[in-house]
Amino acid sequence: MQKIALTLALPLALLAVTSSARADPYRWCAEYGGRNGGTNCYFRTLTQCRAAISGNGGFCRPNQFYTGQKGQHSR
Repeated sequence: MQKIALTLALPLALLAVTSSARADPYRWCAEYGGRNGGTNCYFRTLTQCRAAISGNGGFCRPNQFYTGQKGQHSR
């Protein structure tokens, strides 16, 4: 029984590792202010990020997990 479980677990583990290794297409993160502030890293451009924090308090920062090509992001 353990042999069957191990045989099935290995391909599933490999699938999980390879499917999560994609590039993060979002270049910018919004860090919202306040005591319990949050983070949203779903912005392709700095303009989008700035619009999201406008009036909310916070700041935009580069996404540390962004692995796309350098020519794809806006300043």
